[in-house]
Amino acid sequence: MEKSKVYFTDFRCKIGTNGLTKLQKLCRRAGIDQIDMDGKFVAIKMHFGELGSLASIRPQYVKAVADLVKELGGKPFLTDCNTLYPGSRKHALEHLDCANLNGYNTVTTGCQIIIGDGLRGTDEVEVPVKNGEYVEKAKIGRAIMDADVFISLAHFKGHEMTGFGGAIKNIGMGCGSRAGKMEQHSSGKPAVDESLCRGCRRCATECGSDAITYENNKAHIDEELCKGCGRCIGACAFDAIQTIDWDASDKLDRKMAEYAQAVCQDRPCFHINMVMDVSPNCDCHAESDAPILPNLGMFASFDPVALDQACVDACQKAQPLPNSQLADNLANPELECHHDHFIDNNPHVNWEETLVHAQKIGMGTREYELVVVK
Repeated sequence: MEKSKVYFTDFRCKIGTNGLTKLQKLCRRAGIDQIDMDGKFVAIKMHFGELGSLASIRPQYVKAVADLVKELGGKPFLTDCNTLYPGSRKHALEHLDCANLNGYNTVTTGCQIIIGDGLRGTDEVEVPVKNGEYVEKAKIGRAIMDADVFISLAHFKGHEMTGFGGAIKNIGMGCGSRAGKMEQHSSGKPAVDESLCRGCRRCATECGSDAITYENNKAHIDEELCKGCGRCIGACAFDAIQTIDWDASDKLDRKMAEYAQAVCQDRPCFHINMVMDVSPNCDCHAESDAPILPNLGMFASFDPVALDQACVDACQKAQPLPNSQLADNLANPELECHHDHFIDNNPHVNWEETLVHAQKIGMGTREYELVVVK
């Protein structure tokens, strides 16, 4: 397969320039103006961040992309789908409030916000997946599938289940309706190591399916009720909850790639990753831990697989930041060093599986040529 081109620019700005114009220049060099957007609805898929999370993409960057779409004749709107777990984005009303409180609105971004799967997260379209092995029909937010053109604008970061969150996760998991998210997560069920459980009950607060109860001040997960979303794993500060079916993370990665395939197939798409404020875990958390890696730059491509691979490669070459989760893990003599920032950050992930499977089903290629834009 021919190498895909991935375009890159760093965050350095000389006097007379700024990061917003650099982002627009990057997108133009990457070929965004080759897409016919004249009079078309253009979905800009992003993550609005949980309340308390401060690592999501700054609204000024979002507006730069929306303004560029409008220059090209498109009608942009920002979108994301509701979450499976409790929090500030579990239905459209709270989701819109959360977006506004985190700085995303018509004034700051220059376009409207539409929650992709509607009020309750049930407004979905079943989309047959080309070359799918795990998902026959993906359940995607209707508004996202109604768009003529799709743009992924992703905050590149670590993730406690998939290793990293980039374009494919932003698209695959992010565009799934609540039922779609359940389908992606449902293969794996976590279990509690009672010897490590402190009885803090934070996991029960985070659980989206009321599956966690307490006996003798120890958490217990009902496998029948559990949806396998993994929020309890991220919530536990004592590593007392872990996935017992280690194939589950691999299955999640593959299903997520197939959901991303369903979103992108058969229409014009463009993808942007912002490698900045690289938090150790997902922006779904109601906190942002210290970045594990420095701000590296902005990447863009028509190929989401090559794009994510290029971002991973750039991150692997970077020096971990001190006083971060990654640095703490590397300094822990009880943890094995894998010489892989994403595995050392979250030791039970297999991030590569997402890219391997995405390439296998024809979403793109891991082989790329990096084009530096000054």
